[in-house]
Amino acid sequence: MKAIHTDNAPAAIGPYSQAIEVNGFVYASGQIPIVPETGNFVEGGIQEQTRQCLTNAANIMKAAGTDLAHVVKTTVFLSDMTNFAAMNEVYAEFFSQPYPARSAVAVKDLPKGALVEVECIAAK
Repeated sequence: MKAIHTDNAPAAIGPYSQAIEVNGFVYASGQIPIVPETGNFVEGGIQEQTRQCLTNAANIMKAAGTDLAHVVKTTVFLSDMTNFAAMNEVYAEFFSQPYPARSAVAVKDLPKGALVEVECIAAK
């Protein structure tokens, strides 16, 4: 196993790695909408937060030597399922066919009060 770290994504806020590479796959931890340079949430609503989450994920994948085009599975956690359509619009900006497999679920709360969190698994 190899830990992946980049300063272009938020540092881990607990005992976990930004991502782990093993057996030709990169498993990225869930990304919340923190701007790495400030340590604060991006300003705006669900679309801006989704864009920041996916930008963070893209930067982690780049650090691992891959990219979002090689993502095979994502999980999207939403604080409110009424944000699904708006999240999906931004999500479609980051992925193209064949789209990764995906789960999208509503949860009671997300870290730091985020509206969305996204985790990715990519092939190298």
